[in-house]
Amino acid sequence: MESKSLQFLYKTKPGRAVLKVLISPPVSKAAGVFLDSGLSKPLIPKFIKDYNIDTRGVIEPPNGFSCFNEFFCRKRVQEQFAHGKGELISPCDAYLTAIKLKNTTVLDVKHTKFTLEQLLKDEKLAHEYKDGYALIFRLTPSHYHRYCFASDGIITHSRRIDGVLHCVRPIATASVPVFAQNSREYQVIKTPEFGKVVQMEVGAMLVGRIVNHSKFSYGTSVKAGAEKGYFEYGGSTIILLVKKDRITLPMKYNETSVTQGQVIANTYK
Repeated sequence: MESKSLQFLYKTKPGRAVLKVLISPPVSKAAGVFLDSGLSKPLIPKFIKDYNIDTRGVIEPPNGFSCFNEFFCRKRVQEQFAHGKGELISPCDAYLTAIKLKNTTVLDVKHTKFTLEQLLKDEKLAHEYKDGYALIFRLTPSHYHRYCFASDGIITHSRRIDGVLHCVRPIATASVPVFAQNSREYQVIKTPEFGKVVQMEVGAMLVGRIVNHSKFSYGTSVKAGAEKGYFEYGGSTIILLVKKDRITLPMKYNETSVTQGQVIANTYK
């Protein structure tokens, strides 16, 4: 059930007028400044309670979290993910949906339709994933918002696409082409076992900030399980694109709960 505030913002004319203001750059920036300030610290206990967040294993600074965003981007005790050769892992804690890309390469996620070309802003690259898979990881506020690489490989291309920020919860995606408008970043990773994989992060309403570690650039070798970056408040979706005949899925993923490091696919056989 969606909140009354989201019903108001997306389903009424006055609400859409308010939404237009909320997604404007000045308001987004102001929200970011507030969430990075000590004034936002009182939001933390309520956030933990409202979303029933498990704080076990969380690394807390000696003097506590200085602001809401510091808590939202919290780190856990380093985990070692066990996976074997030919196994693709989940880059995050999330709800996973797997979509087989058909001839028209149009994705329909939570009533939002967009083509791969619109998603990537690259017609040639989009065509390479025809008949492949889109693995879409939806994070909620209760999830851990740091993410890792899904496979070993070498980064061959990086791109950032700016956009209008919108909430990605279901009611928003029913009326707004979210992924066509949200800010997003992606890297193309040449992997030894799955071919060329795209790993993309998508921002959302308010700050919507994606923070990828700068050390991972063109030509960099990466390891599955190594932290790629994190979302500040507002970021909430990761997408993996895999080419045809490169992976086998052990089950049908449809808003299926997965955890970071969990094996989600195997090399195609």
